[in-house]
Amino acid sequence: MPLPADSHVHSEWSWDTGGPNSFAAGRMETMCERAVAIGLPAVVFTEHFDFDDAWRTTPEDLMSHQQDMLDPDGYLRPPPLDVAGYRESIDRCRHRFPDLTILAGVEFGQPHLFGRRASMLVDVSTFDRVNGSLHTLEVGDDRYEPNTLFRMWPADDVIWAYLEEIPRMVAGSDEFEVFCHIDYAVRAWPSVTEGPFDPRRFEEGFRAAMRSLADSGRVLEMNTRRLWPWIPQWWTEEGGRAVTFGSDAHVPEAVADNFPEAVAMVEFFGFRAGRCAEDFWTR
Repeated sequence: MPLPADSHVHSEWSWDTGGPNSFAAGRMETMCERAVAIGLPAVVFTEHFDFDDAWRTTPEDLMSHQQDMLDPDGYLRPPPLDVAGYRESIDRCRHRFPDLTILAGVEFGQPHLFGRRASMLVDVSTFDRVNGSLHTLEVGDDRYEPNTLFRMWPADDVIWAYLEEIPRMVAGSDEFEVFCHIDYAVRAWPSVTEGPFDPRRFEEGFRAAMRSLADSGRVLEMNTRRLWPWIPQWWTEEGGRAVTFGSDAHVPEAVADNFPEAVAMVEFFGFRAGRCAEDFWTR
């Protein structure tokens, strides 16, 4: 069976890869080459679309090529997406790889907070796909990623705060159709001190978040960095009707990671492919 589209891919146009003038230059073309080589029929580039100017972090939470975006006060200042340059790169790749379906999208961070600011840069409805992501949580006047918060708060509090913010994000924005990596906070779970992550401790929080997404008609991404069978199971039980597959690749080698296993997992719960590779899988 053909693979589905990888609907969450970052190229040199995402600030956290180093940017178009860095070592990542040309990565979009290389990622398309990788997609063709592994038989992927479609790829959706979803470049980071961030407007958070109260994002506090530390050098240890950043890769070396990101640290020059950290100001002396400890605030991360990601540059805005170069929309024109990004679209030109998409057009070049579509010309070079005519047999590969290539969609232009964004991964909109905290869309419920930054919709107005985003609209001053571009009409997000002109993108083929808008993924919504929750990367930071409010702490006083600042915002922090979970990996930083795990050093500041009890681990359980970080997960609960993340899950409780998802319904607020859903209610506060109509500008995204897919919610990405609902397990984002789990990526930094401090297993050395807390032991392996047990989703059952937070089941009602995950289910409440999923209900809010399902009731709004949103699509849930099956992020393939980790394959958690409880995610499609609970999504189905809470009324979720559609999913996408996303590797969250930032390097060509990660495109479509774990896709065969992810496909088998969601098929078990009744999801089926659409007519085109880039279509949502529905049940």
